[in-house]
Amino acid sequence: MDWLMGKSKAKPNGKKPAAEEKKVYLEPEHTKSRITDFAFKELVVLPREIDLNEWLASNTTTFFHHINLQYSTISEFCTGETCQTMAVCNTQYCWHDERGKKVKCTAPQYVDFVMSSVQKLVTDEDVFPTKYGREFPSSFESLVKKICKYLFHVLGHIYWAHFKETLALELHGHLNTLYVHFILFAREFNLLDPKETAVLDDLTEVLCSSPSGGGGGGDGASSGAPGAQNHVKER
Repeated sequence: MDWLMGKSKAKPNGKKPAAEEKKVYLEPEHTKSRITDFAFKELVVLPREIDLNEWLASNTTTFFHHINLQYSTISEFCTGETCQTMAVCNTQYCWHDERGKKVKCTAPQYVDFVMSSVQKLVTDEDVFPTKYGREFPSSFESLVKKICKYLFHVLGHIYWAHFKETLALELHGHLNTLYVHFILFAREFNLLDPKETAVLDDLTEVLCSSPSGGGGGGDGASSGAPGAQNHVKER
């Protein structure tokens, strides 16, 4: 569980990724693609008869499995050579080990760290209890927030580095639908820091403000975010 407690700092690197010149995932013909027009804003609301922690646990586990599955569809294209850093737009992420030490790694290594660590958590009865009478730990909500942050990094990397492969596989509708559902759920329960998600504010604005996004425009996305700065931040 210690892996979730590490902090990261951003620092300029003075280098602009070539991919930033054109964000294919923002093209209208692609942002319109969904596998359903369901209003996710309604779907994410806590049902009256459900305990909050149970709702967070159930949805977090589901998002983990779906994001893991979505990444698996393009994993053969995400290699140590093609993705030497875990990058999303102008930000590069570093992993933090059990001791809090920052570890620079390739994108596939980073995603493997995320998925294996989250897998351990969601199958731990002391953290995600499934048996009657077992209680959630007092730190449960903060752990869910950390999990969501790392899952957001994975989604962001798929859009940033592998959207063309996702298009070729005709899975961009699945990706967009998953992203909208995940972001609106995170907004509903304040699970993601706006500073963390600012790197994809342009995408969030387009996907979650459209009628099929089911979300309504401005709560949570800051338009005019610093997404197009000419430097790379390391986190």
